[in-house]
Amino acid sequence: MSSFDPAPDSSTPQTPTTAGQPGADAPQQPSARVGTIVWGLIVMALAALIIIAQLGVVTLNGTYVLIGLMIGAGAALVIGGLLSARKRDNEPTTGKS
Repeated sequence: MSSFDPAPDSSTPQTPTTAGQPGADAPQQPSARVGTIVWGLIVMALAALIIIAQLGVVTLNGTYVLIGLMIGAGAALVIGGLLSARKRDNEPTTGKS
């Protein structure tokens, strides 16, 4: 514990998760957001393009590179959002509005 961490509160009891609680059996897996993945890909693509341009392999027009990256990022965000919404929509309904 560092000097910036607050002391644990002893007034609230710490109860471990029991098998009777919903979701206790399934481990929680962290999920990456679509936007995080897309922005990571944009940064990696820009880095790769800068390296290629510095090596003199190709000559790049900055305007066309940015337009292509924005089109690709927009398409990835839309497709990722649709897939994420589709995955969330598979839960059974109870019939209530």
